[in-house]
Amino acid sequence: MIKVDQSPREALEQFFGFSTFKGSQEAVIQSVLSGQDTFVIMPTGGGKSLCYQLPALMTAGTAIVVSPLIALMKNQVDAIRSFSSEEGVAHFLNSSLTRNEAIRVKKDIRDGRTKLLYVAPESLTKKENVEFLSDIPISFFAIDEAHCISEWGHDFRPEYRRLRTIFDEIQRVPMIALTATATEKVQEDILKNLDIPNANVFKASFNRPNLYYEVRPKQMVAREIIRFVKQYEGKSGIIYCLSRKKVEEIAQTLVVNGIKALPYHAGMDAVQRADHQDQFLMEKADVIVATIAFGMGIDKPDVRFVIHHDIPKSLESYYQETGRGGRDDGEGRCVAFYSYKDIEKLEKFLQGKPVAEQEIGKQLLQDTVSYAETSMCRRRFLLYYFGETLAGDNCGSCDNCMNPRESFDATDDLELLLEAVVESKERHRAKFICDLLTGTESSEMKTYKGGSLESYGKGRDKDTHFWLAIGRQAVVGAFLHKDIETYGILTLTDQARKFLKKPWKVEFYKERDFSDFDEGDEPGGKSGAVADEKLMKMLKDLRQQVSGKHKLPPYVIFQDPSLEEMTIRYPITIDELTQVSGVGPGKAQKYGKPFVDLISRYVEENDIERAEEVVVRSVVNKSGNKVHIIQNIDKRLPLESIAKSKNLTLKSLLDELESIVQSGTRLDISYHLDDSMDADLQDEIMGYFREAETDSIEGALEEFGSDVSEEDLRLVRLRFMSEVAN
Repeated sequence: MIKVDQSPREALEQFFGFSTFKGSQEAVIQSVLSGQDTFVIMPTGGGKSLCYQLPALMTAGTAIVVSPLIALMKNQVDAIRSFSSEEGVAHFLNSSLTRNEAIRVKKDIRDGRTKLLYVAPESLTKKENVEFLSDIPISFFAIDEAHCISEWGHDFRPEYRRLRTIFDEIQRVPMIALTATATEKVQEDILKNLDIPNANVFKASFNRPNLYYEVRPKQMVAREIIRFVKQYEGKSGIIYCLSRKKVEEIAQTLVVNGIKALPYHAGMDAVQRADHQDQFLMEKADVIVATIAFGMGIDKPDVRFVIHHDIPKSLESYYQETGRGGRDDGEGRCVAFYSYKDIEKLEKFLQGKPVAEQEIGKQLLQDTVSYAETSMCRRRFLLYYFGETLAGDNCGSCDNCMNPRESFDATDDLELLLEAVVESKERHRAKFICDLLTGTESSEMKTYKGGSLESYGKGRDKDTHFWLAIGRQAVVGAFLHKDIETYGILTLTDQARKFLKKPWKVEFYKERDFSDFDEGDEPGGKSGAVADEKLMKMLKDLRQQVSGKHKLPPYVIFQDPSLEEMTIRYPITIDELTQVSGVGPGKAQKYGKPFVDLISRYVEENDIERAEEVVVRSVVNKSGNKVHIIQNIDKRLPLESIAKSKNLTLKSLLDELESIVQSGTRLDISYHLDDSMDADLQDEIMGYFREAETDSIEGALEEFGSDVSEEDLRLVRLRFMSEVAN
């Protein structure tokens, strides 16, 4: 038992100026003060930091706080110092300190000034630090972001698994472990690895009622993000991307569209990262576009939206990152853009890792897919994932509850699924059961002789997507148990066994199939989607008229993807038209006026609300390759030399040339063609493209056979499109 001279409430008032605790904070603090090992699971914004900061300030000795990020340590230390007149009350000890700074930190600790010392797990392994800490009075150890201990956690760090051993080497004192996101499996791992089986466990609800959850198909993402952010003008938000490159691209796109945005990722130097973080905290910037390197421990209460440009690799990551929103209990809008292609990319990242790690990673990804594609209440799904039950089926604050999808009688389908699980002896995962029902000949099906089972092919009138949806709704509905230890094997619950004996009516939701959506990542990405069928027909008719007038094929005027984008953006000026993919300034001036006039009339006659923010300014292409290529073609240098100077193959150079011409830039490659091809043959091929219905190279190859190479056809098509279209 640690002796203290004041109550936690008195200390709270003295040190932090607050008169009341939040949730279970007071009980947690009492547990630490009484010398008990303590385990805290508390959502972001619940006030975890106070649970170890206040006891540290109240007791003799120094509390050692293990923290995974240098940026997080600095943020926490600055916060503690702001409440104290003693500069040395809190320090961090990590690789960012100079030798002199480290000496000063150790002196403050020896002199008894320092109540909290933040360390990275790597710093704890250094012999000199172990020896130093062994000689000082330590009040307790605190492990922040404790989910890093578990391989099933969303941010597993092997060095966290050695903490118990290192602590024992230093000295045995009480311990408090804290995390914002932990499934039941991760919670078990933490208690076992830290060897605190009898710890007092405090588990707050994972429900954040003020957060609104929404998943959108990944189409025209930059355009959608700009439209969304402009609705929150002057308010703070975070946009998460998986790659550093995408962070930079999206940040630049926001800036050119008049939004105060900054990038943040691990590829930037520490000074610039700290500056961008400070600008965001001081509200000099409204939006931070970041990789997951940003946000851990950032205590900004008024973040009004969190956008995921890319779906995260686990639901723990998603929950923690969305948890940055609305920490003041005010509005917090959480929007994730989802495409299964992102999941496939993340699966590729797992290749080459140990088999067990791959299996864990795939299971976490499948849970993310289930969340993204489900039509049931998203809040209920999330809470179930963390071992918590939400009363009722409608939270009133997610896209699925606000726009409920159609429900259907799933009694027979559920019965069929459960019978398949029983017949396959409750030894398989959802994918096997779905393959069994659809009669799919997978390698696993052959290995386990699934074709001989009675259930084989019984559900082939429905597709795999349907049966996966039945499976995940059966899990959340407590008909099936998914065993995480065995990477997702399905077993029946008692409720399921009762249901099979005497079925009752069960209703499930029809789930959304995202497989129909092609990703259109940037303004101008080919989405393949027509937002307005009526307008599309009118634009095609107009294109036919214009092409007849100019005696050119319709594709030369505007290609279909450009028309499709016009049905989404409704451009009514030439300037707006140039923002459409495949429409450069030259083409817009040459052919655009009748199209913007038609769209303008259509918008007015149909009373269409054309939000100004839909018109996305693209970032000027700064590709060094493109600038180099254009300049050297202007100098009439041989294409082979241009390709060689940039380590490109001729095919890759052709791809670049086509991209340049497609964007509306005119290139004169006639000097190259005149040197390599007969003038009559050039004219013949130019004539072909003038008369052809499409610019397909396959069609041209059929026409000219082996007389002309694919490379030559592409070069003549380039000349044709450059001269005629641009």
